[in-house]
Amino acid sequence: MNTTAKYISELLYRYECVILPGFGAFLTRRQPATIQESTNSFYPPQKQISFNSQLKNNDGLLANYIASAENISYTDAVAKIQRYVLSLNEKMAQGKRIELDHIGAFFTSVENTLQFEPLQDVNYLTEAFGLSSFVSPVIKREVEIKREVYKEEIEAIEEVVPLTFTPEKRKERPYLQYAAAAAIVIGIGGFFGLKQISDNTISYNHQEWQQANQEIENKIQEATFEISNPLPAINLNLIKEEETTTDSSTEVETVSGKYHIVAGAFRIASNANKKVEQLKNQGFNARLIGVNKYGLHQVVYQSHTDRLEALKALRKIKKEQSSRAWLFVEEL
Repeated sequence: MNTTAKYISELLYRYECVILPGFGAFLTRRQPATIQESTNSFYPPQKQISFNSQLKNNDGLLANYIASAENISYTDAVAKIQRYVLSLNEKMAQGKRIELDHIGAFFTSVENTLQFEPLQDVNYLTEAFGLSSFVSPVIKREVEIKREVYKEEIEAIEEVVPLTFTPEKRKERPYLQYAAAAAIVIGIGGFFGLKQISDNTISYNHQEWQQANQEIENKIQEATFEISNPLPAINLNLIKEEETTTDSSTEVETVSGKYHIVAGAFRIASNANKKVEQLKNQGFNARLIGVNKYGLHQVVYQSHTDRLEALKALRKIKKEQSSRAWLFVEEL
């Protein structure tokens, strides 16, 4: 039984693009939570799956995953994928509908084009784990009905008891005018006072923000990396010989490539050089690739020109050497 569809489903939880070599690519796109007003249904955020038949080149993701899961070689994994794709194409040529577990279905339309229908029951968004859709009961509001009832009652009362308005004679009170003017002046003064306080607060917050950023930048620049197993110091007595120096300089191998497997970054240059020598003793083509923006000397296990080779070497180094190794891509 070919379980390639199961492996594709597992990879869709972690990657946005999973290519089935020779057939097409499954793409995922994040979709926010939605509400369907016609049915009062609430749906959580999810990953929406689509299919692109133009992406058929093997990127090594699916084959490496199958080889690791079934403990087989990469070549056997590629052969297994090819057999699975061949069976899918044969079924499609016969006009059958293909069901891929937890992914969706493929079928041929009237225009003889490949159609994909994603499965809606599986949510590949790990952030929405445990969330399910639900239907809310209809909420009936009686506000408008009560307003109409009150309006009718008031109109009925006005018809029975007509309302009359009589003018009221009031004595002039000039001191109220002065009090109103004083209140206006106090209000204007208070407004400008509050505006001054607000401006001062904004300026103070901005200064504090700049100072905090500067302290964070200084902390980052002062960061150092501790070597858990430093190499012992060795004192060497060197004899200067021109021929030997000339021969050793010709043996240095130039390493090129923009895919670098990083072993660490060091504040002190001597520690970085020790790390390079340690990795070279272990058989790696280690070297320094320069200083980053924080003033740290970056050491790499090795560099590659091919992306797939770099990813394969990175997985091996993480498994056998250090899980903290990572891939840095830049033309040097």
